[in-house]
Amino acid sequence: MQIEFSAPLWIWQSAKPDAKATSWHFITVPADQAGLIRMAVPRKAGFGSVRVKASIGATTWATSIFPDSKTGTYILPVKADVRQREGLMLGTGADVTLSLDV
Repeated sequence: MQIEFSAPLWIWQSAKPDAKATSWHFITVPADQAGLIRMAVPRKAGFGSVRVKASIGATTWATSIFPDSKTGTYILPVKADVRQREGLMLGTGADVTLSLDV
């Protein structure tokens, strides 16, 4: 199953008192697309991640999308290598294709 959408890149940062600050870059899957994913993917144990092949521009990589309880959808982590290759900047939209491993 393939899902296609456009959404902006955003950052999540954590600064724990006794640890280095960490940051992760994500793209949020639109709610209507998340509904299609939930219908296509059998309920899994654990915290509900779904294995996917993600594509942005000419870059494709294997990863997982993760449920986001705050928004009721999924979030796609976008690693530094992908952001650099595709020239992605915070807040700018990206055209994403997700191929679900179902």
